[in-house]
Amino acid sequence: MIYKKRTHTCGELNLQHLDQFVTLNGWVDSRRDLGGIIFIYIRDRYGKTQVVFNPQENKSLHELASALRSEFVISVTGIVKRRPPGQENNEITTGEIELIANELNIINKSETPPFQIEDNIDISEEIRLKYRYLDLRRQTLQRNLLTRHRLYQLTRKYFDENGFVEIETPILMKSTPEGARDYLVPSRVHPGKFYALPQSPQTYKQILMVAGFDRYFQIAKCFRDEDLRADRQPEFTQIDVEMSFVDEGDIFKLVEGLIVKMFEEIKGISIKTPFKILTYKDAIEKYGTDKPDLRFDLSIKYLNDILSNTEFKVFKDTIEKGEIVAGIVAPSCAHYSRSQIDNITEFVKKLGGGGLIWMKITEKGIDSPASKYISKDVLDSIVSRINAKVGDLILIVADEYKKVYNILGALRIEIANRQNLIDPNKYELLWVIDFPLLEYNPDESRYIAVHHPFTSPKFEDLELLDKNPEKVRARAYDLVLNGNEIAGGSIRIFNRELQNKMFSLLGISEAEAQKKFGFLLDSFKYGAPPHGGIAFGFDRIVMLLTGQKSIRDVIAFPKTTSAMSLMDDSPSEVDEEQLRELHIKIEK
Repeated sequence: MIYKKRTHTCGELNLQHLDQFVTLNGWVDSRRDLGGIIFIYIRDRYGKTQVVFNPQENKSLHELASALRSEFVISVTGIVKRRPPGQENNEITTGEIELIANELNIINKSETPPFQIEDNIDISEEIRLKYRYLDLRRQTLQRNLLTRHRLYQLTRKYFDENGFVEIETPILMKSTPEGARDYLVPSRVHPGKFYALPQSPQTYKQILMVAGFDRYFQIAKCFRDEDLRADRQPEFTQIDVEMSFVDEGDIFKLVEGLIVKMFEEIKGISIKTPFKILTYKDAIEKYGTDKPDLRFDLSIKYLNDILSNTEFKVFKDTIEKGEIVAGIVAPSCAHYSRSQIDNITEFVKKLGGGGLIWMKITEKGIDSPASKYISKDVLDSIVSRINAKVGDLILIVADEYKKVYNILGALRIEIANRQNLIDPNKYELLWVIDFPLLEYNPDESRYIAVHHPFTSPKFEDLELLDKNPEKVRARAYDLVLNGNEIAGGSIRIFNRELQNKMFSLLGISEAEAQKKFGFLLDSFKYGAPPHGGIAFGFDRIVMLLTGQKSIRDVIAFPKTTSAMSLMDDSPSEVDEEQLRELHIKIEK
């Protein structure tokens, strides 16, 4: 097909181009026939331009234009003219002009698409993902991927300017499962042996520190075979960073500099530094989560001390068992009906709670089923502690530590959403530090690493490793944006003896450690520097900066929540011959 190549894009023309002859290439976005004159919008990724076909100017061209349908690929040449007064389109950059056509080439026809190529379409995600090549023509998705591109370039420029070296690490690596399942790749030339796709470049980047590359970064593909949700994919992208001879403060400063540049470039917003810092304990006890959303207050209040002498059985029994009573305020919710409160109580029960104690603060006083069992002084102390005022509703949970704060953390978000307390245009960043190094898994009868086995304990807690491992704090840190973890990292163990101690606490024998991580442990024999790093969830950052609800809308070809690619039907079966070459037999 011979056609004229474009002289301009479909989002480029304006009043400066009046009376110029130009050629546009693109897709037919829409077509209107008004009184014999045909108007079309021609579209490419840069925008769209109105084209006019007038039968009085060129009858044969008008007849050809009458055959145009949505998503035809065309080339059109004409002269740029100002639109008639009152017919401008202020919603597009080319809205003051139109192209009076004098030549048209239909490069390729299109069948009727399964859905219209527009942003606000009511169509299932399954259909969108099946026809992803059409879905990607929509302006929102194109804008998301262009933002992603800009963030790639900004990231590389920032780290280059700060003396980092971009080094690629292997995609085919040794399987070292510790956490999520590995994706395994069978070896044809080594029967019965497998590579693994990396869950992260963790061991490689530590080895690069041993090798003397003191500032490494990589925009890395990572793979985890785990259950999915809106912000997870089996393959995802992270900005991976590692540095030698640093402490937490050095990493915080570097990371904050990148985040500031991202917000300046993408949102035009100035972000203040340094970011807020919360300990893990404070985050849990104030907000019920290690990734709190600080765009609104509603902090959780501890009530055991106030209720220590109460005779109210629910509170008394809880405190005597060494458990927790805590609560939050639901602002301006005292008007809630009994059915609305029952609905909140059911929400609590679905999270594993036994129930909910509520108190309405009214002009007449405190209205609560518990008020007849609790003295006025204690009730007033609860109101004061929770900072409630007339018109508010107090919600109290009594249970074991983790359950209470988990429930109140979820309830805090639920109330904020119901009461429209969250400003979507506000951005709150904070560091969460001092995570537990270990937690005990009763199902496996062993400790597991809260972050990963290479995370260093805090020096002042080293003596607790033998006495009380669960109280040891990690030199780990997460970066949280509006209730979403967007980066996480730690200062690493670089001493062979301490690393062996960590493996022992995790129930990993010396032989097993050597088998899984021997290459890293062996490198520690030859002068490993102190080092630490961080990994950013790149997909999640793009999602938040573009205001999307799912990372699938910022990835060109994502998988569904069942890890399927509907467009190309993967995963799929393979030929028996391929399986024989890989020495694999499928059991039905």
